[in-house]
Amino acid sequence: MKVLVVNAGSSSLKYQLFNTESRDVLAKGICERIGIDGRIEHRLGENGEKHKRDIAMPNHAVAMKIVVDTLTDPVLGCIKDMSEIKAVGHRVVHGGPYFFESCLVTPEVVEKLRLCNDFAPLHTPAHLMGIEGCTEVMPDVPQVLVFDTAFHQSMPEKASTYAIKYEDAQEYRIRRYGAHGTSHRFVAAEMAKLLDKPVEETKIITCHIGNGSSITAVKGGKCIDTSMGFTPLDGVEMGTRCGAIDPAVVPFVMEHENLTAEEMNNLMNKQSGLLGISGVSNDLRSVRTASEEGNERAMLAYDMFSNSVKKYI
Repeated sequence: MKVLVVNAGSSSLKYQLFNTESRDVLAKGICERIGIDGRIEHRLGENGEKHKRDIAMPNHAVAMKIVVDTLTDPVLGCIKDMSEIKAVGHRVVHGGPYFFESCLVTPEVVEKLRLCNDFAPLHTPAHLMGIEGCTEVMPDVPQVLVFDTAFHQSMPEKASTYAIKYEDAQEYRIRRYGAHGTSHRFVAAEMAKLLDKPVEETKIITCHIGNGSSITAVKGGKCIDTSMGFTPLDGVEMGTRCGAIDPAVVPFVMEHENLTAEEMNNLMNKQSGLLGISGVSNDLRSVRTASEEGNERAMLAYDMFSNSVKKYI
């Protein structure tokens, strides 16, 4: 059976097409810089030759269409048409208080996923576009959602609870949800193999570094604490997200800049982080290049990012 796995990040879309019977990777690739300019890197098989192409990707729906076209391309593709794909799996960043395990996509599930937009405003729209893109080209193929927040459900209350009014936290389900759980779980398991120990006997700090980043403490294969919180905005500095800041900064900026809550949320999620400090890019590679060329703001952004990661570890 051929299964397509889709991982839609805030500015990227990774994909792999598997043959589950032979456990072979038939094709894999990544669409990057979505919403900036756009680039796809595609290869046949696990270690095939890379084929790179710059192509406009204004959003994830367009990126998904490009993936479909590439997989069915007479030269670069590995299938004749999308009917060969029997199932699709989606990595979803935030299940909010609604999803605690993997589930099949249904209209009801999609509507409930829309309610998670406030928890992950950069990712949830991307996930929905990826799901809708797959539904459009493969309407009868079952799709499964796998949630990053599920791995962090093992956190003890002392780590997941915020020191705000208890009744408010309970009513609005405000807690530390974490993110990148599928990545942290996999990395911890792989590290246990390298240590040649049962995962139950390990204490590991895992780092997921990218446009979105998080650090997690994994004890015995289970999450006991993580840097991301109620939303993926918390923790280390990221591509366009500010990470952890003094909460008083929020009303201070809102008052002085006369911003609405929506505008402030947009400022922290889409105009901060590496982009906000460097003024160059939200892509760490571009920021690093600019810093090596002597751009002082890029150097500051790069140093801040490195310091933030080290501090959490």
